[in-house]
Amino acid sequence: MAYLKVENLVKYFGGLAAVNGVSFEVQKGEIFGIIGPNGCGKTTTFNMISGVFPPTSGKVVFSGREIQGMKPHKVCHLGVGRTFQVVKPLGRMSVLDNVIAAAFSRASSIREARAAALSTIEFCGLTAVKDVLAKSLPIAGRKRLEITRAMATQPELLLLDETAAGLNPTELLEAIELIRKIRENGVTVVIIEHIMHLIMTISDRIHAINFGQTIAEGTPAEVAANPQVIEAYLGKDYA
Repeated sequence: MAYLKVENLVKYFGGLAAVNGVSFEVQKGEIFGIIGPNGCGKTTTFNMISGVFPPTSGKVVFSGREIQGMKPHKVCHLGVGRTFQVVKPLGRMSVLDNVIAAAFSRASSIREARAAALSTIEFCGLTAVKDVLAKSLPIAGRKRLEITRAMATQPELLLLDETAAGLNPTELLEAIELIRKIRENGVTVVIIEHIMHLIMTISDRIHAINFGQTIAEGTPAEVAANPQVIEAYLGKDYA
């Protein structure tokens, strides 16, 4: 049985179909990539999985349980964590306090939340800046804080939405290392990314979407060679 199963997901906004019949399965322990041009429905798919939007139709099954239409906090409590494409930390609070706030999704006391936050900060490599105000972090630090806050909810499945955007080559390598470390720690990862080096390097399988519909799925090499994927990114002349 698939650990995460997305079945014929559809999402309409008025008369516009942002997602129109997307289906895929993710196995436990995978790093599963999702790619596609801007506006193709990737983040909307994440929003339906995590409970931000209810689907117009279709199913989301996580660990054998249907979760479509659940509120985000309930999806989180079931073990699904996520980051957001536009990072919005609590800017006037320290890195530590940002992560403590996230840890309260599981913790029942400030002591428990603080201990969980410190452990997660160390795991994600932010100990040196734990007392820095979140608004003072550069983009790479904010992206890593976004992952750290998601990890503080103790997810079994982590949805990463363009966490490498804006990173330089060194920071990109560090992001790849962290994502692999998260998987090695027993967390299944589904990642949306436009940076092909990252997603082709770390993904076990990749699912490609265009105009809200699936156009390809397979290994990174198979998807990179798919004519529909090439056309979606580069145009018909390159397909």
